[in-house]
Amino acid sequence: MKKDIVAKGAIVQKDRQTYAITPHIPAGIVSVEQLRNIAAVAEKYRATIKVTSAQRLTIIGLEEEQLDAAWAELGQQMGHAIGKCVRSVKICPGTTYCKRGQQDSMSVGLQLDERYHGLPTPWKCKLAVSGCPNDCAEVCIKDLGLIGTTKGWNVMIGGNGGAAARLAVPLATALTTTEALALVDKIMRWYQHSGYVGRLGRLISKIGVEQFMADVDKVA
Repeated sequence: MKKDIVAKGAIVQKDRQTYAITPHIPAGIVSVEQLRNIAAVAEKYRATIKVTSAQRLTIIGLEEEQLDAAWAELGQQMGHAIGKCVRSVKICPGTTYCKRGQQDSMSVGLQLDERYHGLPTPWKCKLAVSGCPNDCAEVCIKDLGLIGTTKGWNVMIGGNGGAAARLAVPLATALTTTEALALVDKIMRWYQHSGYVGRLGRLISKIGVEQFMADVDKVA
């Protein structure tokens, strides 16, 4: 029975024979060339294309011996959809496109994507940035994220979906972009080197927000 191949970003499917791969599409913005490449690879290998909840396109139904060739033909960075790392940064349209946007979620989210996508972490880690309190990027169920308001950014921590669903809680409010990015960076550096194994929400539930922040504040 075949298993996931993390090094190739390949997730084994229900048939336990074929795989899915996911090219990286920051902020869900895909170029015409990317679309053509993805479609060409899917057509060549008779695969299926699915839009994912992480704003990406996944190619489903590849044989193991087709993986290397498929990636080479795509010519695109691997989207980290598997493994203990920062999986994705979900980003809403924000002030770039949305009439309700209050902060520039696209710019900030792409900065987070560039800094952290694929970063090794003790457990899988999902980030998100929403440009207004409507929270279309679902920061409320992400490990770490930012929600824009008229006063600045709210930094949220500890959310996750799944069987043990948990809503994120606020760490700080009304921060400037510089302040918010600095806090995210401090949290990520702490998490990466803390020795803690598990998702951030479980830790927040165990020790509380105040103790968590006290530990994070020790990071230089």
